[in-house]
Amino acid sequence: MKDRITISVSTIHGSECFYLGKKVRKAVRWAVASFLVASLLIAGTVAYLLNEVDFSRAKHQELETLSSSLNRDLNALEVQRKQLEHDLDDRENQLITVSERLGSLENILGVNADGDMPLEFRLDVAELNSAVRMAILRRVPNGAPVINARQSSQFGLRKHPVTGTKRLHRGLDFAVNTGTPIYAPADGVVATVRPNNKGSGNFLRLQHSFGFTSSYSHLQKFAVRSGDFVSKGDLIGYSGNSGLSSGPHLHYEVRFIGRALDPRPFVDWDINNFESIFEKEKKVKWASLTNKVKQQVSMQLQLSSQRDAISLASSS
Repeated sequence: MKDRITISVSTIHGSECFYLGKKVRKAVRWAVASFLVASLLIAGTVAYLLNEVDFSRAKHQELETLSSSLNRDLNALEVQRKQLEHDLDDRENQLITVSERLGSLENILGVNADGDMPLEFRLDVAELNSAVRMAILRRVPNGAPVINARQSSQFGLRKHPVTGTKRLHRGLDFAVNTGTPIYAPADGVVATVRPNNKGSGNFLRLQHSFGFTSSYSHLQKFAVRSGDFVSKGDLIGYSGNSGLSSGPHLHYEVRFIGRALDPRPFVDWDINNFESIFEKEKKVKWASLTNKVKQQVSMQLQLSSQRDAISLASSS
């Protein structure tokens, strides 16, 4: 009897008794224990799953925030891409314009550049040639020494208007009024300032580079002194009627190592017809002069580039 449990159930129909043996009790205990363990496992699983859901929600929110940030960055990059494409188009158009203008400059300079050459190389060549031409035009007489003046007597044999004798006229006469300003046709130094009432009258000579000189006769007065350095375009004197002269005018001469040259080609010479002087004046070895100036200018450009590179490195 000790190993049995009696369970009485009373109803209106009477009482019933149920007897639970040892095996049944054991089974019931295992069932209750299993239920409790299962309940605990289910509760733990539910708690874990709830925690995972919260973690997933947090991750989802984080991913949404990251996605929004990436979308903003992507939009910004797209704007930058479009701006860079626009800038690139502008640069390409600028390069085309530069190349076209460089081609025009090369035609003026007489440079036979291959269109397949790098633009930087073509620019270097054009820069060198431009610098050479400008250097020569700064140092060799070119252009008229007076502004908008009529040429009254050319270089060559002629009958002297005062003496009536026929002799070589070694210069070019400009019909200008007394007091007309005279300007230096190139850089140089004042070699001679000679006041005189005979022959060439008040006389001035400039010594230029490479053996060239220019001289001015029959002046009214001087604006410089002997030994002064002058630049192209500087005022050097005023025209007059001094010395052996039939009227107010300027007698202008250009000489190379003492030999008189026809000034007319030099007066007509400028950057727009630079090569014309090579054909019109054969007494000067222009190729040798040009090569010498090219060497000097090339060295100056190299030194300038080195200074710019050093300055850029220092500033950065």
